[in-house]
Amino acid sequence: MGSDQKLRRDRVVFYERDINRFDGELDGFLELSCARAALLIDKDGHLVTRRGETDEKAIESICALVAGSFAATRELARLMGEDQFNTLYHQGGRDSIQISLVANQALLAMVFDDRTSLGLVRYYSVETTKRLEEILNEINARVGETESLSNDFSKDATAALDKLF
Repeated sequence: MGSDQKLRRDRVVFYERDINRFDGELDGFLELSCARAALLIDKDGHLVTRRGETDEKAIESICALVAGSFAATRELARLMGEDQFNTLYHQGGRDSIQISLVANQALLAMVFDDRTSLGLVRYYSVETTKRLEEILNEINARVGETESLSNDFSKDATAALDKLF
């Protein structure tokens, strides 16, 4: 199997309906916890979706650093005899971030400030993480399936091209 085929096999494809489900869970979490932002990031550091108040300019760097931080912590856990640490917490002067592992393939990064507390964020993140895991498990179960095109796709595409040219 070529590396291109392996990459396609290992990468999960998210459809619009998947993102909408993720967004619904993140919106619910933000409403209940009063956190500022929630980001769902794959373990390679790519943003899946985000909700709340996020810094547009720094989002790619934040995602990469969250994934790198979690990878470093995983190695620290291994050295300490743990399988892994499932949650990280970083406290700042103004903002804090909690990062939780989701279904061993994604990270939920929750940014919050003094409008809420670590206790509320942790409390509501537990159920949110479980629901995100359920969604990811459903998505993983369909790996190999393809979105089907309508039976008239070829005819419609030909007509659209004829009209264009």
